[in-house]
Amino acid sequence: MIGRLRGTLVSKQPPSLLVEVGGVGYEVDAPMSTIYDLPATGKEVILLTHYAVKEDGVALYGFLREAERAMFRHLLKVSGIGAKIALAVLSGVATDELSRLVHAGDVVALTKIPGIGKKTAERMVVELRDRVDAVGVRLPVSTVGGEAAPVDPVGEATVALQQLGYKPVEASRLVQKAAAEGDSAEAIIRKALRAALGG
Repeated sequence: MIGRLRGTLVSKQPPSLLVEVGGVGYEVDAPMSTIYDLPATGKEVILLTHYAVKEDGVALYGFLREAERAMFRHLLKVSGIGAKIALAVLSGVATDELSRLVHAGDVVALTKIPGIGKKTAERMVVELRDRVDAVGVRLPVSTVGGEAAPVDPVGEATVALQQLGYKPVEASRLVQKAAAEGDSAEAIIRKALRAALGG
């Protein structure tokens, strides 16, 4: 079981990261809430991880905050939610806001998250209500840093939204509406997700 990684951030192509630890490169998928706050590539990063064994292999998921990892694990216990949808949920909604939506029974808001239909949203409300109190608080970020904007932030943001479950046409539309001159991919994704979720 791998519970924590401390190493050099080699690359980030949302939602995938490559972290080198002792000469070994670990491929890690992370929600955008973690990717926003990562340091620049080449810098040290510490990630809390969730190790998952799947039918077609193993996967590693990384988080900067314990609240996010705990919420991710709770989401995986909800019938109909896999790792990809759980990452999309955490990418679009902060843990404290998700906790609030669950306790308020706000099915309409939850269905705005890609991959979450009405029935899944209703199951989230029922199955998470008793579990999310403890993880509804955002913990401090352990590592913060900036990075120069990539060559094509619009393209990177569009691909990232597709990885999170948006259809290509919808991802492109959201990015075009959100993108402003000089925005990094992370900034575009943040604005696009906020707009998609009605924030």
